[in-house]
Amino acid sequence: MELDSKSVSLAAAAFAAVVALPLLAGAGPAPTPQFTAEKCYGIAAASQNDCQTATHSCAGESKLSRDKESWIYVPAGTCAKIDGGSLKRA
Repeated sequence: MELDSKSVSLAAAAFAAVVALPLLAGAGPAPTPQFTAEKCYGIAAASQNDCQTATHSCAGESKLSRDKESWIYVPAGTCAKIDGGSLKRA
């Protein structure tokens, strides 16, 4: 059986879509943790934030460590105990 270039291209595109789907499905906000949580601003490491700021819209997109606009989930009652942590966006 001989495949023409159109069939090969279609098969390659379908394979690429199947491979890319799980990668694209991860974009967006981080899931709410299973523990009682609060958003803590100003403590996230670069690329470790849980969701959006004025400069990006998804988890893991912060460019700066300890960005006052970025937040991560922490157990309720712990944010105020972390140096630089705030419950309010700067």
